[in-house]
Amino acid sequence: MRIASGGIHHETNTFASTPTTLTDFVRDSGCGPDLAGGETILKRYRGTGTIHGGYIDGAEAAGAELLPLMCGKAGPSGIVNQESFRTMLDRFLFRLEEVLPVDGLLLDLHGAMVTEEHQDAEGAILEATRNLVGPDLPLIVTLDLHANITSKMAKLANVIIGYDSYPHVDMYERGREAALLLARIIRAEVSPVQIYRQLPLITTPPMQCTLREPMETIMRRLHQMESELGILTATVSMGFPFADVEDAGVSVLVTADGDEELAIHKADEVAGWLWSARDELQPTLTTIEDVIRFVNEHPDDGLTIFADGSDNPGGGAPSDGTIALQAMIDADFQDGVVGILYDPETASQAHDAGVGATIAVRLGGKTDDRHGSPLQVDAYVKTLSDGAFVFRGPMSRGLEGNIGLTATLKIGGIEVVVSSQRKQCSDAEMLRIAGVEPSHRRLLVVKSAVHFRADLGPLAAHIFDADTPGIHRPDFSMYKYENLRRPIYPLNEEVTWP
Repeated sequence: MRIASGGIHHETNTFASTPTTLTDFVRDSGCGPDLAGGETILKRYRGTGTIHGGYIDGAEAAGAELLPLMCGKAGPSGIVNQESFRTMLDRFLFRLEEVLPVDGLLLDLHGAMVTEEHQDAEGAILEATRNLVGPDLPLIVTLDLHANITSKMAKLANVIIGYDSYPHVDMYERGREAALLLARIIRAEVSPVQIYRQLPLITTPPMQCTLREPMETIMRRLHQMESELGILTATVSMGFPFADVEDAGVSVLVTADGDEELAIHKADEVAGWLWSARDELQPTLTTIEDVIRFVNEHPDDGLTIFADGSDNPGGGAPSDGTIALQAMIDADFQDGVVGILYDPETASQAHDAGVGATIAVRLGGKTDDRHGSPLQVDAYVKTLSDGAFVFRGPMSRGLEGNIGLTATLKIGGIEVVVSSQRKQCSDAEMLRIAGVEPSHRRLLVVKSAVHFRADLGPLAAHIFDADTPGIHRPDFSMYKYENLRRPIYPLNEEVTWP
C-alpha cells in the first residue's frame, strides 16, 4: 500500500498589511529552498507532535509506505501572493504525478488560506489535485480547528479531519487517525459518508479555547459521539474570523460508515450544540491598567498572564505592539515580562552592543499604526541568544524551532524578549532560551491568544484576555467585512437557524 502526503499550510489574516510570499514558506517550513519532500520531511517530523509526525507513525502502523512530497508552511500573515501559491501548487502536483499510481493521499492543509485570486485556496488545491488523480482515489484532508471549511472542500475530500483542541495539542493524534482511516478505506473495510453543515456564526479565538467552557463540554460530547457505532470521525471547526471571505465561520462535519441518514442526524445534532452556545462564545476583555492594579493588589498569588491576543502573530498580527509595555513603564511596574516582541532592528542592535550594554532603542510599533507607536527608551542588554529551541510543551513537542537573533532587554523593572523572527509565544522554551523563567515573574504579557495556555497556562495563577487594539482583536465591531456572507451572528443579531 502506497500513500502520498503533502500540503501547503497558511492561516491568512486579510486585515494584515504584510503579504505572504514564497520566501516566507521557505523560511518557516524548514525543508530547504525547494521545500523538499522525502527524507527531508521524514527527518524533520518523525517523532514530533505534528500532523506529519502522525502521518508517519500511522502509515507505519497500517503497514503502508508513506511518500511525503511537500510540507510548505508559513506563519500566519497577510494575503498569499498568487505567483508564490501557484509555484508551490505546481511543484506539489509535479511531485505527485511522478509517484502515481498511489493507493491514497493525505493532505495537511490549514483551511483558512486566502490568495490574491482564491478566497478558498484549499478548495483550489483540492480541485487541482482531483483533476490529476481522478474522483476515485481515497483522499483525506487534515485541517486546523480555525479552518473556514467550504462546501467545495467537503465535496472534494472523502474525509476531512480537523484538530479537536485549541491550543492545538492533538495534531499528532489527528494525523495518525487520518493515516489509519485512509488505510481502512483503501482496504474497503469502511465506506465513509461525510455530511457538512455551515452555521451562520462567527466566533473569536479566546472563547474557542477547548480548555474553557463552553468548548470543553462541546468537545467532550463530540468525542463521545465518535465512539458510537457507525461513526468514523467528527469535526467541529470554529473558523478564522480575521479572513474576510464568504465562508468564514463555524462548520461541522460528521462521517459515518456507509450510513448517510446517521451522518445527517449527527451533523445536525452537533451544529445544534454550537448554535445553542453562541452567546457563551463571546469573550470578556480586560485592560492592562486593570491587570496591573490586580497584580499589585494580589502580590502573593504568583504569575498573572495578560494574553495580548490583538497582537497575536499566530493570527497574522505583527507582534510588535507596544500598548501594554508602555502602560507597564508608565506604572513603573516591577518584575514583569513582555514576550515575544518582534523587532529585528532592535535585536540586531543589542547583539552588536553586547551583554551589559545600555542602548537607546526605538522599540516596536514599526509594522503599522494599529498596535501602538515605537517606544524611545534606554534599555539594558541582559541576555542574547541565537533563538534556536525545541518545543518541550504539549504543542508540537519535539519539533525544532527558531525565533532568530534574540535579546532580553531590561527597561526599569520590565524584561522584554525581542526576536528577529515573528513567532507566537506558544512554548515556555521560547522565553527560557532568552534567560527568562516565566514562573518566577509576577506578570507576563504574552503575544498570543490561546496557544500559550498549553505550556505557559499551567504556570499561571490568573489569565486575562487583553483589551488592546490590533488586527487580531476579538471584537467584531473593529472590522469592516465586505465578502462575509450575511446574515451571520453576532454581526446580525436577528439570525434564525436552522
